[in-house]
Amino acid sequence: MSTQPAPAPLLIACALGIEHLALRLGDGSGAGGPVTVVRTGMGPRAAERSVSRALATPPLEGAAVLATGFCAGLAPGMHPGDLVVAEETRDPRSTVTCVGTEPLVKELARTLPGRTVHTGPLTGSDHVVRGPERSELRATGAIAVDMESAATLLAAVRAGTRPVAAVRVVVDAPEHELVRIGTVRGGISAFRVLRSVLPTFFEWHRNVLLPRR
Repeated sequence: MSTQPAPAPLLIACALGIEHLALRLGDGSGAGGPVTVVRTGMGPRAAERSVSRALATPPLEGAAVLATGFCAGLAPGMHPGDLVVAEETRDPRSTVTCVGTEPLVKELARTLPGRTVHTGPLTGSDHVVRGPERSELRATGAIAVDMESAATLLAAVRAGTRPVAAVRVVVDAPEHELVRIGTVRGGISAFRVLRSVLPTFFEWHRNVLLPRR
């Protein structure tokens, strides 16, 4: 009697305590395999170090990796609570292509009807981006910026071949620049959206585990 191999695990990485709380409060049912949510700490160095360490442990060696949390929108017309699905992540060291972007966008639209979903390059920074620097990054073609996604996915692909993706929730944008995430309406809106996306991550995970024809 043959036995089916255990499904590859999913590693979801976020940086902030408030992001981790939103994911913990989300619907954790329906995962296609073992799921680990890691809070990496803020910044690219912390993210790379934390993800590399997690993927070096036997239970997560072959894990698919999804970076999530909040981001700053770069394009005019973006609003807090909008979703960003990266086609690729960028930083000065590399560009990492994301896997399963199209079905992820469709699933987000189904799960969160009425929420705007943006797709395009997600760029990395080692600091909070404000003011004119947004326009400079927008000129590179990026649609959003955060401090951890690029480092997370770079660490993931350096540790071995695996599906990777990044989904971020806009917490501020050019016309809605915020000072503190947790004390303003935009931050609350982004928190609620992030709390609702876990089923979409699980569907992405199942999709990328299917054998390719």
